[in-house]
Amino acid sequence: MAEKLLVTQALDERDLLVKKIGDKIAKASFTDVKKHNETKVMDARTEEETFRKDVESAYQQIMDLIKRFRKLDAAIVASNANTIIHTTFGDYTVAGAIALRSRMRGSGSYYEDSDFEGLLLDKMKSEVNNRLLAVDSKNKQLEATAESMRLSILGKETKTKDDKPLAVVATYVSENTAELVDPLDVRRKVDEIQERRTKLLSELDTQIKVSNATTFVEI
Repeated sequence: MAEKLLVTQALDERDLLVKKIGDKIAKASFTDVKKHNETKVMDARTEEETFRKDVESAYQQIMDLIKRFRKLDAAIVASNANTIIHTTFGDYTVAGAIALRSRMRGSGSYYEDSDFEGLLLDKMKSEVNNRLLAVDSKNKQLEATAESMRLSILGKETKTKDDKPLAVVATYVSENTAELVDPLDVRRKVDEIQERRTKLLSELDTQIKVSNATTFVEI
């Protein structure tokens, strides 16, 4: 008769089996040494027949646990591939949602190299900041040059705080002023991507948990 479990229960048991199987393998002994003139094996210090039975029992227990793990794992994989969850950004299978979440957190097969949204955000933020610094630097240099031009034309002794720039200087400043070329409005775009990313990850987390807590698997 098939056994029904919630996915959360299956996941918990699968995690426990990983440790349990590992512990049993580590503690098990499958071979020993015995002298021809003795009936006990040297390490276990038990009769050979008892040792044989213990070995067979330990091996069978390990294989039974592995079989249980495989059944749980197969049931979880099948459920994840067929169960649909719903988010503001679209519908996903649980398997697809888990893969997407892992990728966006940089914990998938390619680690942070596949966190494309994160890489894009970092690139856009870094670049716009550097460009703004470059604009500011160039315009400060321009203003210093323009000031030297004014002083050269007017003479330092005739310059007052209220002096208006000469037309030629004003034209030079106007033509050489640096400005940010930003077709996407990067800072606004960064906020949009970050908001979408945060919301999607939150929804994926919530919907995966809800699905796991309400979906049954049979093993």
